[in-house]
Amino acid sequence: MGKLIYVMNTSLDGYIEDERGAFDWLPVDDEVFAFTTDLLRSVGTFLYGRRLYEAMAVWETDATLAAQSGLMADFASAWQAAGKVVYSTTLAAVSTTDTRLERRFDPAAVRELKATASGDLAIGGANLAAEAFKAGLVDECQLFVLPVVIGGGKPGLPTGIRADLELLDERRFRNGVVHLRYDTLGQRPTADVASALR
Repeated sequence: MGKLIYVMNTSLDGYIEDERGAFDWLPVDDEVFAFTTDLLRSVGTFLYGRRLYEAMAVWETDATLAAQSGLMADFASAWQAAGKVVYSTTLAAVSTTDTRLERRFDPAAVRELKATASGDLAIGGANLAAEAFKAGLVDECQLFVLPVVIGGGKPGLPTGIRADLELLDERRFRNGVVHLRYDTLGQRPTADVASALR
């Protein structure tokens, strides 16, 4: 059985992208990059929304990225080794191997995927993660908190949902990034999830 882990980079004020939809404020750092690669090695399946999938697919479709350094080659290899499930009503087709396209998020299907998985699953994208939180599917929340305040944008964690967390681990990096790993302990919806998906 695998755990479902929500992994996300957030600003100190809790946003994953700014009001323009950009995330170019993320610092590039070899120490954090290597740590992230090690984290990905434990993932057997990624669950993505369309936007994040399209951003990440370049790690398979653009060979020049892996050719830039050993660190980037390691990341590309770890990403390509995992299966992917992409949830989208608009994407016509997927561009990577071992990737399945689903038109809607089905909590029962994800529970079955967790029950039969030989490795962990990682879910990415705030809107998709909100659905998983609402369904009580998220086992761990791993946040990379960046030392920047951006003042607004898309929240990294869903609103309208209560989740009690237990801190399992933390790590500080030289560039000011902090990695926080939480067990979710259980979640209780406090409002209609539609507000979390806007």
